[in-house]
Amino acid sequence: MAAGEKKYSEEAGGPSTAEREESNNPAGTGKEVVSSSDSSKPPPKKKHRGWRAMPFILGNETFERLATLGLVANFMVYLMREFHMTQVTAANIINIWGGVSNFAPLLGAFISDAYTGRYKAIAFASFADILGMLTMTLIAWLPQLHPAKCNIATQFNKCKGPNKLQLGVLLMALGLLAVGTGGVRPCSIPFGIDQFDQTSEKGVKQIKSFINLYYTSFTVVLLITQTVLVYVQDSVSWVLGFGIPTLLMIGAIILFFVGTKMYVLVAPEGSIFTGIVQVCVAAFKKRRVKLPVETDNNTVFYDPPLKETVSSKLPLTNQLRFLNKAALMVDNEIKPDGTPVNAWRLGSIQQVEEVKCIIRIIPIFINGIITLIAMLQQSTFTISQAMKMDRNLGPDFKIPPGSMVAISYLTIVVWVPIYDRVLVPALRKVTKHEGGITVLQRCGIGIIFTILAMIAAGLVEVKRRDLANLHPQSLGNSPLSVLWLSPPLILLGFAEAFYHIGMLEFFNMQFPDNMKSIANALLYCSSAIASYVCSLMITIIHGTTGKHGRPDWLTNDINAGKLDYFYFLLAGIEVVNFFYFLYCASRYRYKANVQDEVKSYHDVELANSIAS
Repeated sequence: MAAGEKKYSEEAGGPSTAEREESNNPAGTGKEVVSSSDSSKPPPKKKHRGWRAMPFILGNETFERLATLGLVANFMVYLMREFHMTQVTAANIINIWGGVSNFAPLLGAFISDAYTGRYKAIAFASFADILGMLTMTLIAWLPQLHPAKCNIATQFNKCKGPNKLQLGVLLMALGLLAVGTGGVRPCSIPFGIDQFDQTSEKGVKQIKSFINLYYTSFTVVLLITQTVLVYVQDSVSWVLGFGIPTLLMIGAIILFFVGTKMYVLVAPEGSIFTGIVQVCVAAFKKRRVKLPVETDNNTVFYDPPLKETVSSKLPLTNQLRFLNKAALMVDNEIKPDGTPVNAWRLGSIQQVEEVKCIIRIIPIFINGIITLIAMLQQSTFTISQAMKMDRNLGPDFKIPPGSMVAISYLTIVVWVPIYDRVLVPALRKVTKHEGGITVLQRCGIGIIFTILAMIAAGLVEVKRRDLANLHPQSLGNSPLSVLWLSPPLILLGFAEAFYHIGMLEFFNMQFPDNMKSIANALLYCSSAIASYVCSLMITIIHGTTGKHGRPDWLTNDINAGKLDYFYFLLAGIEVVNFFYFLYCASRYRYKANVQDEVKSYHDVELANSIAS
């Protein structure tokens, strides 16, 4: 090490060379890491309330989801019956709006992590949700805001669609709901995780249980909205069906503010994207600087203390090694106070490793987009199938089409507690892994269930359509019971229980600590892109498959189309996607921290001592 660099290390209060070699270099890589102060010193402890804060957070989330999801649970049916839209138009509006709603969290996450904090973001976004729901209730209530009544089943070509005012008000309501979604969704899980101590083993276990509980409660809400609220909307009144969720949203906000004094509030840090760009620029500027070989002991990397908002320190790794140049100290780049002379030429080890975390996750993120396309079908074409099947359950009750998706949610509600409380402990004894299996293994199992679900959906559609065409006297309705949709929906429930919950845990645990909201936003972004890709696929198939006088696969008359071909096409795409996932997962390196590296190093040393 150069003399000037040694002097800096001593003046800054850094550890000795021996200490650095043990604490910062447990694996014996030969690289020397210089800190501007004692980088191993943990940030000040916050008072984590843990489960004591959960009734307010989960209560708020439950009411908020009941409200927002209750409005859109039966939306496909609402657009077709009340706004007299075609099947393709309604599906595209849902997919496009779903895309906007799922992209909005990325902007909301940036604002939350950089400027407002999660608490304020949730609070402000909740009011946008209320305005959106009030508008939807008014649309259903006031005759001027929706098309005149018309029996779409018998007079489809004569039914008048929405005028410009009605369509504009509808889109405004959906826009307000998208704004609310943008603030609430990316912050809800990270805000809950903030209440636990992420630096303790107990806290990490509590976070895993919280994520499972969060998704279970989320699914219970979906179950209620797809049954109770859908029944109210379908059989009682759309005004009441939209008004009840609006009242629940008001209750959600009240409960959220009541628990204010219980919450751990993580302060925003300013633009988190600036640090990412700075690392890339610094690595590019030093592209001609050669990184030393493993045996070179004269390498100095910049390693300042952690910020208070970051709970775990990331060790320097050799994966994506070219980025390590951003933290390489050359030409006296440190001021006397321990800060870089130019942040665009020198970044910290923590910043470099955070960028690596994001880059490593991108291939898995792409895989999620393809996987979610199949899952989206349960809220569009599955409902179209249900509308043309025998929905009678006994002599006096008819199952609402939108309620069929509840089978998928019920599967999740039943399976997740069994998985968390029974299967994981059993697997843990065999695999010695904290989660029983890794999160990526869990996701892979979910993709397999997705493939099986699409094959089953295609086979059921063949049966449904054949019976409908054999009984023309039934006005296009198949005598096949709607409960035949249960097998593909149950398989989709297992797919979500494995894949979606696995992705939630994967993104929240593998993203840098100061980017938890961004992590959750990217999950919703994958849903958004999947919605757009699905909409594009529907448009292309609708426009290209109908030739020589034959209707296209997704024609509005579902009995004349070939929806089964669409399902089988998705199954084939998911098979290719599964092999892509296997490749990405086999090359993925999980995020570690310095404590893990030190523990691993001492375990190896102990094993060597015993062996000798």
